[in-house]
Amino acid sequence: RVTLDGVDVGAQQAKEGLELEPLLSSLRELSELNARHADVVTLRFFGGMTVPEVAESLEVSKRTVEKDWQMARAWLLSRLRT
Repeated sequence: RVTLDGVDVGAQQAKEGLELEPLLSSLRELSELNARHADVVTLRFFGGMTVPEVAESLEVSKRTVEKDWQMARAWLLSRLRT
């Protein structure tokens, strides 16, 4: 299980004007619906891990990570647009 506690999302994101609170709030909500999808987003987006690295970390196939990543991004996008 991976959480966002202690993740440094400071200066670079602030410089780029990225609003993190809506993303983090949506990610928490996603975690309640599907923890693995949230883990994939956390590892890919915040951790900068590749699909093979995430697959190894979560002990799932690369295809599973690809599908989870696609679904999670679509879900997050729909939440962030509202």
